[in-house]
Amino acid sequence: MSADLIGIVVVIAVAMGFNYTNGFHDAANAIATSVSTRALTPRAALAMAAVMNLAGSFFGASVAKTVGQGIIDLPDGKDSLVIVFAALIGAIAWNLITWWFGLPSSSSHALIGGMVGATLAAAHTVLWDGVLNKIVVPMIVSPIVGIILGYLVMTGILWLFRKAHPGRVSRGFRLAQTLSAAAMAFGHGMQDAAKIMGIVVLALNVGDFHEGDTIPLWVYFLTAGVLAAGTYAGGWRIMRTLGRRIIELDPPRGFAAESAAATVLYVAANFGLPISTTHTITSTIMGVGATKRISAVRWGVAGNIVGAWIFTFPGAGIIAALTFFISDLIV
Repeated sequence: MSADLIGIVVVIAVAMGFNYTNGFHDAANAIATSVSTRALTPRAALAMAAVMNLAGSFFGASVAKTVGQGIIDLPDGKDSLVIVFAALIGAIAWNLITWWFGLPSSSSHALIGGMVGATLAAAHTVLWDGVLNKIVVPMIVSPIVGIILGYLVMTGILWLFRKAHPGRVSRGFRLAQTLSAAAMAFGHGMQDAAKIMGIVVLALNVGDFHEGDTIPLWVYFLTAGVLAAGTYAGGWRIMRTLGRRIIELDPPRGFAAESAAATVLYVAANFGLPISTTHTITSTIMGVGATKRISAVRWGVAGNIVGAWIFTFPGAGIIAALTFFISDLIV
């Protein structure tokens, strides 16, 4: 086996390691509200999320293209494979740190932060226009849209069912949450599986094992399968934060949060914007909670989450840069 092939195999294996951590780190995004409202049992919710992640991954090609070609510009060769490797290690490390503390940070921004940090450390080209327009701006705008949309959807539900019996409404929305949770999981697959596919295609290109931005069929199945396995492993620490600590959710509010978040994810994926599923669902939960009363949202917890958001990009970038320097000395 040639050195180049070994390098590709190692990078893809590490990419699948990140993919697995993404699955259990972000499993909570799709199912926390459904589990906290008892619309679904934890294992049933995880199984459903794994299947829908798998299905959604086949509809995220535009997001994969952005990640693979729109953020960094790498020449072919060993040095570029080391950059991709370091970026993945930075993202994995940040995922594990935030998972340990139960903070729903963004795996997507950890990955992109790692890519930028490793590329800067290697003195290669970062496509700053792409980072600004397709990463930073959506990173800021999507939570704002999520809060507003979550608030509006929940306001509409409260008005439409204002005269209905609360018990019947709650039972009905508990059933409806099965669909909204599935939609959220499908959007997670469109976004997060696609980002990993973009990284794998980038690695294949710089390793001279592939050309262009088309995604080989085996990359679809490998990436989606590993993400589904990671999702089924669960992310109980983060699930508790999203499902209970921001606001106490009931079925109508859970449905509103998931529906609003899924809508934002689908629109972003259609434009090839790799937004954070974590940011999106967290912001819609905040918006939904604000319809009860502003003080119903535990803003202290929300502030800790926002802090994790702010530090994700540079945190993963610094770890990736250090990993690149160490790896470059060894390789």
